[in-house]
Amino acid sequence: MEIVPLAPALEHIFWRHVNQDIPHYYFFALDWKYDKDVSRILLALEGNRIDGMMLVYRQSIVQLRGSDEAVGALLERLDLEEVELQSQEQHEQRVLEKYRAAIRHRMILMTLNKNGESLQLIHPVVKLRVSDSEEIALLMRLANPEVWGVTTSQKIVEGMRRVSWFGIMVNGELVSIGSVHLTEWAGLIGVVATHGAHMNRGYATSVVSKLVEQVFENRSMAMIYVLADNLPAVRVYEKVGFKPYRQYFFMRGEKR
Repeated sequence: MEIVPLAPALEHIFWRHVNQDIPHYYFFALDWKYDKDVSRILLALEGNRIDGMMLVYRQSIVQLRGSDEAVGALLERLDLEEVELQSQEQHEQRVLEKYRAAIRHRMILMTLNKNGESLQLIHPVVKLRVSDSEEIALLMRLANPEVWGVTTSQKIVEGMRRVSWFGIMVNGELVSIGSVHLTEWAGLIGVVATHGAHMNRGYATSVVSKLVEQVFENRSMAMIYVLADNLPAVRVYEKVGFKPYRQYFFMRGEKR
């Protein structure tokens, strides 16, 4: 097995491999096409066949895919002191042998194909703008301090070049939000959050329905990641039509 960096001469092999399963390799495709200057991809090659891949984004976020042998060889090349890493479930032990996890989760990737949706727009959902960025960031921090505790309005504004935000207002207060990023492959729903005092009223279902509606105006597939133990969220997504596609191991930690 040979470990080599992705280079122009290998792009035809890379795209052929990635296009066989876009949901599984979504971030590889996304970052290599749109953020190549801050992305590094290593390929584990058996001849002209890709047996595994590792994406390192902005020297901190890592995506691992491939066989056990390929992932082991790729991990040997990973020299970051701190990582936010996602891999297939079966590689959890290999990852934890190298990195000590401060945070670890099971994540489910759920997908929804056009014409399989069951939209439930019970509450009015509006498009959010730069002027709403502080409220968006605050709601994210309140909804999930572990994941979004460092989110700032500045980060929200910077992301609005690519990401569209929608939400529900109650008496002038932003109580439920969602974001979606459209690419040529799919629409990735990135954030769904509802204020704790406004749960169980169908707000999240309406927001997700609106996001899916936006995706299917021009795309044929929607995707979303959810923590496997967040059963209320899973039920909301299933209600709109999403189905589990794959399950992953996610961790944040530092090198042993």
